[in-house]
Amino acid sequence: MTETVRRVLQRQIMPVDRDLDVLPLYVDPDPAVLDADKYAVGGNKAAKELNWASLRQAVSSGETIHPDQIVDRHAVRVRRGARLSFGTYFNAFPASYWRRWTIVDTVRLTVELEGRGAGVTVYKSMANGRSQRVEARQVEDGDTGTFVFELPLGPFADGGWYWYDVAAGEQDSVVTATWDAEVPADRAASGTVTVAITTMNRPDFCADLLAQLGSDDDVLAILDEVLVMEQGSRKVVDASRFPAAEKALDGKLRVLEQGNLGGSGGYARGQLETVRAGVSTYALMMDDDVVCEPESLLRAVTFGDLARRPTIVGGHMFSLYSRSRLHSFGEIIQTWRWWWMSPEHVLPEWDFGARNLRSTRWLHRRVDVDFNGWFMCLIPRAVLEEVGLSLPIFIKWDDSEFGVRAKAAGFPTVTFPGAAVWHVPWTDKNDALDWQAFFHQRNRLISALLHSPYPHGGRVVRESLNHSIAHLVSMQYSTVELRQQALEEVLAGPDRLHEVLPTRLAEVNAFRKQYADAQLESDPDAFPPVRRKASRRSHQELEVPTRRSQLITAALAPLRQLRPPRQLSREFPETEIAAMDARWYRLARYDSAIVSMPDQTAAALYTRDPALFRDQLRRIVRLHAELYRRWPELSAEYRAKLPQITSPEAWEETFRPWTGGDA
Repeated sequence: MTETVRRVLQRQIMPVDRDLDVLPLYVDPDPAVLDADKYAVGGNKAAKELNWASLRQAVSSGETIHPDQIVDRHAVRVRRGARLSFGTYFNAFPASYWRRWTIVDTVRLTVELEGRGAGVTVYKSMANGRSQRVEARQVEDGDTGTFVFELPLGPFADGGWYWYDVAAGEQDSVVTATWDAEVPADRAASGTVTVAITTMNRPDFCADLLAQLGSDDDVLAILDEVLVMEQGSRKVVDASRFPAAEKALDGKLRVLEQGNLGGSGGYARGQLETVRAGVSTYALMMDDDVVCEPESLLRAVTFGDLARRPTIVGGHMFSLYSRSRLHSFGEIIQTWRWWWMSPEHVLPEWDFGARNLRSTRWLHRRVDVDFNGWFMCLIPRAVLEEVGLSLPIFIKWDDSEFGVRAKAAGFPTVTFPGAAVWHVPWTDKNDALDWQAFFHQRNRLISALLHSPYPHGGRVVRESLNHSIAHLVSMQYSTVELRQQALEEVLAGPDRLHEVLPTRLAEVNAFRKQYADAQLESDPDAFPPVRRKASRRSHQELEVPTRRSQLITAALAPLRQLRPPRQLSREFPETEIAAMDARWYRLARYDSAIVSMPDQTAAALYTRDPALFRDQLRRIVRLHAELYRRWPELSAEYRAKLPQITSPEAWEETFRPWTGGDA
């Protein structure tokens, strides 16, 4: 008979800093107000649109607990006569994930209550969000009680959570809780971690993150090493809070300086160091500008330790600016388009402060993913040894390509509820238009060449063509040119990816500066005043056009670009357009416009240039035709050379200027 032991899976936690904005992720005083089932709504378009709108409506009362009710990191006080639910993101138990991906088949919940008359009720949910009462207990004799619940994982094939509610009796009640399970003795010990943080000119952010990692003794116990890949000119070691963070990590911190090789070069260095050391069970990729919930590391490692097979365990990302808002609950690759997206039933930008977990039907269905972003992603060393390290592609698509590559080799990725960081959401960045446009375009195509199951990449070439033309009619000539250069680099094959890694960013930045749309000004008075002849359509300029209207604009906009621009537009911009309204079908109407950037820090003057339009359009068509024609041979070449490109040996050569070959 196999020897077994008890292992803690999850502990009740409260916010490290007692931040009121994040309390909805830990405790919930509101009742559940479950939204309508999609099958009850039916297929009527108007009914579905009304239901989607109602899903976004807040049902929260705004009630919360007082920070003084937080006794410590693991205990909270429920005031006399009040009821508090722990069916929340960080304190509910994601039963369906444990059932699907791990060897655990039964969990034990132990709840400790202080307070005469206090009671605890355990609930579970189904994949459709409906909750069921499991069992209830109450403190009957004395002022304390310890209650144990054995909870099977069998009924969670498609989704569902366990959680508990606590009601205080005639006096305040203090509650703590632990989830554990019986596991084989050879799975009792925790795996260990090398944390890989890539940083670039964010010394204060990075120092704060290091302090967070060193703030929890249990987290510190599983850390072998924390590696900071320093790639900037403003060093983390110079941050005022760095000495305290270094001391908290107790000798486990190592800062490695190297050139700016992007996220992929930074993370690959951490992966290489982990593989070559051969000590850690996992390498944890983490951005330098995140705020970390330390318990997330323990949960991710525990889940990975008990997984059926080596599994990549990713965390979720909450918004750093709206801290109860979840950016995405999981991402997949839509293979026909070869584009990352949330699964169909997942709603992005979900605010737990407005509608709680128990009131949100779609959050109870398990979400299976293709990859997890490297803002927080735990990768078993065994996976790195089997499938190789990151692609040398600077930024964008390195994490998603790795997830797809690992999945093809039999190593799944799980984006695990209850493990998360706070980060600046992608929606607040400008990465589709600035220098990053080059890497978006190039790396998406490389990833598709490596993994698309379709002979010519499915829709990816046509979509690339459409997007390039949309940028072109929007007067975003620098973005178009970068996309063209990206195509040329893809067509040149995979041999120079390592070679150009240290220099490509500087070349891209220097090149794009010659275009007006890339010359940003923070001062509004840097631009001439807006002047334009009166237009009958001026009152409609901010309307969202219908699908039919957009198709007509798409057909006519390229023809309009061939006409000479209005003379007045050469001296004065015709309009100002806010970033939120800067869509291609709106920009295509003008001959010049002042357009603000998504981060709200600057704006650029766009001016229409028919000669440049014709030149770029010819190249767009030629390059996309060549890519489509050569797709089969290019795909075969990239796939054949992938093992060599991602090998530790190839990366050691790339790092040699900073390591002397001694990685």
